[in-house]
Amino acid sequence: MEENHSDIINRLKKSKFRNSFSLKQKDFDYINRVGMDTIGRHCFDFVTKRLKDPSQFTDGKQTPFKGHPVFIAQHATATCCRGCLNKWHKIEKTHIKIQSAAT
Repeated sequence: MEENHSDIINRLKKSKFRNSFSLKQKDFDYINRVGMDTIGRHCFDFVTKRLKDPSQFTDGKQTPFKGHPVFIAQHATATCCRGCLNKWHKIEKTHIKIQSAAT
């Protein structure tokens, strides 16, 4: 049986570790200051640079736990490394495809 997005979100909600990540006021202030378009570009850049090429980083250590709202969101949603993408979202480590930011 294949999971849908709601199933994955419900499993993430039950994870004490995933629920330990939340944005702080400084994160919201930063988002408001730079805008969601910029945050979206940052997200695309981080995922492209840190997850697409497995030779770039040691899997499980490429996404910091703090320093940018996108990092927090990646850990909260289990999109922080190829291992979590596989475990939580059933995306094979060798099948991560990155589309252009325009699509």
